[in-house]
This record gives sequence, structure tokens and C-alpha cells, in this order.
Amino acid sequence: MNRLRLEGVTRRFGGLVAVDDVSFEVPADGVTAVIGPNGAGKTTLFNLISGFLPPSAGRITFEGNDITGRPPAEIARAGLVRTFQLVKLFEDLSVIDNVKVGCHLQGRAGLFAALFRPASARREEQALNARARDLLAFAGLAAMADEPASALPYGRQRMLELARAMAAGPRLILLDEPAAGLNTEESAALSRIIRRIADEGTSVLLIEHDMTLVMNTAERVVVVDFGRKIAQGTPAEVRVDPAVIAAYLGTGKPAMQEHSHG
Repeated sequence: MNRLRLEGVTRRFGGLVAVDDVSFEVPADGVTAVIGPNGAGKTTLFNLISGFLPPSAGRITFEGNDITGRPPAEIARAGLVRTFQLVKLFEDLSVIDNVKVGCHLQGRAGLFAALFRPASARREEQALNARARDLLAFAGLAAMADEPASALPYGRQRMLELARAMAAGPRLILLDEPAAGLNTEESAALSRIIRRIADEGTSVLLIEHDMTLVMNTAERVVVVDFGRKIAQGTPAEVRVDPAVIAAYLGTGKPAMQEHSHG
């Protein structure tokens, strides 16, 4: 079964075609990476999938349901969530409260419960608190639960953003350059966490420039250039694909060699 399907997805900005007739599928298992040179249209593609931009043409389905042009909050509630290139945390909140913000997408208590705190709402809050602490342990942040998010070093903030996204209980998570700004050790830790997320049943679709992470983490790779899909396959297949080599290097060297960070 495919978790996500794109059919002829296109996005125009006036005369510029940022995403041009892109089609591919994301299976219900494992990690799929989207790679390509800077300006290839990768983040625009994520914005279309997650509802932050409507496509000019084409169709996007998630678990068989048409989500084309749906609002981001509706798409997130359906089980498709994303992170961003730039870390977006609530810096004045504690680390655990940042994760609980994500947990509340799963909560059922409404305004009445928030105001009057019946027993059912208190039980739900306790369950969400426990889930938030489990996710912080998963991301290696358990010891920092009560610190302000702004006090975390950058690499830890990246992990916190990932934990918050997972708190919503997604069935597909979009990761937009999660290794950006990380050192080699942090990138390796991130790779292990992404693999664990996939192994536990959440599909992962990621944009990434760190080719070491892509090679070690993804089973499938989609390559885009100038808004068009130019290749797809396993990491080993795409790194020797002539179209990919030309897009990245314009030489005869394997495309993922010089772009490796480790």
C-alpha cells in the first residue's frame, strides 16, 4: 500500500514553474528521500504536500484520500505532519511543553474541559504528559525536559522539533533538511532516530543535502532538478544515474560522492 501519491503535481509562480508535473509514491513503510541541487523545487514540493501552497495542477492523495489544496491543519489531523528548514520552536516554553503542543493534536478534550477540568480531561492530560516524556527519551532529551527550549544547543533543538512532530502521532512525517547545521556525530544520531521512526511504522519522506545520511537512511530516493523529477530508485541506483550526475556535477563522478558530509 502507498501512503502518499503525487500525480502530475505542478506549481507555477507567474511565469516560473517551480514544480513541473511531478509524480511519485511513498510506500507505507520505510524512508524515502527527495534530493536535488539548490533551487530544484524540493521545499515547494513539501509545501504543496502539506497544504502550505495549493498546486496549480495535479492531485495529491494520502492513504487513498484526496488532500489536494486542503488546509495544513486538516492535513496534519489526518496524520501527515512536517518539520521545516528553520527550527520553529516555542522558545519561551519548556522542552516538554513544546512536545505537549504536538500531543494536543491527539487530545479530545475541548473548551469545557480546559475551563472546568473534569476527571476525563485530567486523565487525558496525564496521558499526554507521559507520552511527551516518552518522546523526549526517544530523542535523547529526557534530562532536559524542564529547561526552556531556547537554552538547547542547535542540534538538540533539531531533535526537539522531531519529537514534537512525532507527538502528533503521524502516519507520514515530512522532514525538511533535518540534518542542516548538524555535525557528523549529530547527523549519525539523527539517522538512527529516523530509522527507528520508520521501523515503528511511521513513513518518512525527507529532503536532505547530507548524502551520507541519505545513503545510510533511505531505501528510496527521488531526484528533482529545475522542478522536474529526473530519477528515482535506490540510493545506489541514483548515485550513478547519468541525469543525476549531470544535475549535480556536470562530470562523470558519482553524484553523491562530492556532496557527502562524512
